[in-house]
Amino acid sequence: MNLRRRNLLLLVTLAAAAAMPVFGRAAAPAVSIPDFSGTWAHPSIPGMEPLASGPTSITNKSRRNGISNTLQLVGDYTNPILKPEAAQVVKKFGELSLAHVGYPTPRNQCWPGGVPFVLPTNGMQMFQQRDNITILYAVNHQVRHVRMNQPHPAVVTPSWYGDSVGHYQGDALIIDTVGIKVGPFAMVDWYGTPHSPALHVVERYRLLDYEAAKDGLDRDAKENSTGRTPETGIEPFGMDPNYRGKYLQLQFTVDDEGVFTMPWSATVTYGRPLGEWLENVCAENPRKYGTEKDAAVPTADRPDF
Repeated sequence: MNLRRRNLLLLVTLAAAAAMPVFGRAAAPAVSIPDFSGTWAHPSIPGMEPLASGPTSITNKSRRNGISNTLQLVGDYTNPILKPEAAQVVKKFGELSLAHVGYPTPRNQCWPGGVPFVLPTNGMQMFQQRDNITILYAVNHQVRHVRMNQPHPAVVTPSWYGDSVGHYQGDALIIDTVGIKVGPFAMVDWYGTPHSPALHVVERYRLLDYEAAKDGLDRDAKENSTGRTPETGIEPFGMDPNYRGKYLQLQFTVDDEGVFTMPWSATVTYGRPLGEWLENVCAENPRKYGTEKDAAVPTADRPDF
């Protein structure tokens, strides 16, 4: 990615952030490091929260009770962020889903999700240290490492979660990721939207009061399913609906000149969970049924380290 395009992405990220509702903002010469510790819940699936305006994430053309029908993942391939070749890929996966044929994703194949696919995962925990940040995700034991206050190397070796560097900017944590590996099931969302080696993601994490977070929660409820089972009423990784403390909102911007016509942004709004995380190990049950093939669980002829 050239320097001009990367600078454009950063400008888009800041502009999108400025458009979001902000409460209690005040200029200050120095701000203490925000504390993002503890477990955070985001029970919605597919999970990305489209913005109300501007270039934003793909939504599901198949609806059920007005929201995304997770039994039919039919991505809106007419979204103007998609280049023609990428739109055809999304359309192909949608046609498979309409024909009741399951298609492989990193999540159902037990592969690393990569960024941004992993971002709307149902639960997240962040460990902040001076020189690095570790992020744990509730599904399939996924782990990311972020180096703080460091530049990307001149030559980045592609990896599943890319090379992530971070810094604090006022009350926000900014994470910049490049070098995301293109694996056999590489996609940025549940609709099969592809990515290329040029993928670049900028994340911005902030704590918000409930009233400020409500915009993201409302956009989430308008688009996504909570995963609650009608038979039991159980919501895996459920969010406490009565919590009125600080919420954590991630706003991220995605750019990939090989796939997208322009950078686009979306949010993920986390609350506090109802209880402890449930263990979720994809590879313990790789068997599928119906039209889906068994999961192609990752294997290795030699260790990666």
